[in-house]
Parts: sequence; structure tokens; C-alpha cells
Amino acid sequence: QLRIVESGGGLVQPGGSLRLSCAGSQSRFNAYRITWFRQAPGKAREGVACISSDDRPTYADSVKGRFTISRADGKTAVDLQLTVLRPDDTGVYYCATKPFGVGCSLNERDYTYWGQGTQVTVSS
Repeated sequence: QLRIVESGGGLVQPGGSLRLSCAGSQSRFNAYRITWFRQAPGKAREGVACISSDDRPTYADSVKGRFTISRADGKTAVDLQLTVLRPDDTGVYYCATKPFGVGCSLNERDYTYWGQGTQVTVSS
């Protein structure tokens, strides 16, 4: 059974940066499509960044140019670099995958394995 663990969340001021990490328990994790989602209080969960099995990234318009998704060198993990953070970036950030998925999708219904999430709070 694949397990996913997110880390790196915290409290940051507007304009600041954070680096989130999504670690998978299997070596094949490095070949899977991985997507970061977030859920703000009272709102639906939304996809923010995806990296395909052939390492092509896709971003939601709301984070394009500010967030960067990448595979961590030497680890079965995918990182999400968050920069120029805004209060509306606040939420629980989740990592998800569907083994052998093709291309990228920001739709949560396309994913079968999820982590427990890590809280990101952007506030002064």
C-alpha cells in the first residue's frame, strides 16, 4: 500500500516563501504523476500544481509564476516551492497520486492516494 506524507507547512508573512515536500513510500513514486491540492476554510479542494510522469508541470492560474513543482533529487519525493505568498494561499495542502496516470490533471477525482495534508498559513 502506497503511503504519502506531506511536510514543510507553517506560518509565513505575506510575500514570504515556503517549501513543501511530498514523500512516497515506494520507489516507483518517482515515476508517478503527482499533484498538490489545497483546501481553504469553507472552500472546496482545488488543484494547484501537477507534475506528470515525464516531468512536465501544470499550474493553476492562481499560482502560475509563484509556485514551482519539482521532483526532489535522490528522493522519492516531490517538492512544491511557494513564493510571493498571499493570505488567500492559506489552507491545508495535500499531495495525491494515481499510479500510471497519463499527463496531468488538477481534478481531485482523478486521484486515488492522498496524504494527510500540511497546514500553510499566510498572515501578518
